[in-house]
Amino acid sequence: MEKDLLQAYKQAPWRTQIQRVGAFLLIVVVIAVIAGLYLNISGQSAATGRRIQNLESDLANLKRENNDLQTQLGEIESVRELSARLDSLNMRPLTIDEALYLEVPGYIPADGPKLAPPPVIKAEPSPVLLPEFTSGFVEWLSQKLQSGTTSPTDEVQE
Repeated sequence: MEKDLLQAYKQAPWRTQIQRVGAFLLIVVVIAVIAGLYLNISGQSAATGRRIQNLESDLANLKRENNDLQTQLGEIESVRELSARLDSLNMRPLTIDEALYLEVPGYIPADGPKLAPPPVIKAEPSPVLLPEFTSGFVEWLSQKLQSGTTSPTDEVQE
């Protein structure tokens, strides 16, 4: 009878093999999922890194172009270039004798730009330190002993 009971609870050999194969396949699937996630994240970070490199390259190109334009502007505004353009247009500087001053009745000249008042420099107030922060423990203790005050523990006991 006992033998029959043991036989009833014993698994069939093909079932144990299926359980082992299933466990193995489960482990393989878990590893494959983890590897897939790793590859996905690695691909995204590589693509993001490449986009960052492209943006940094574009930024460097724009800075270089901006510097080139500033250099061209400086060359255009230089005295040598302005003199050459004035000569090509048959222009010359105006002398004081050639200047003509006209007074227009009713015209009120502008006062000029209104500038902000000069800054007022205020002396910073020195920090006020209370005596509690400047005296030491010994001074505090001697002050308490001389004043004859009771300690908070004495007040509680009364």
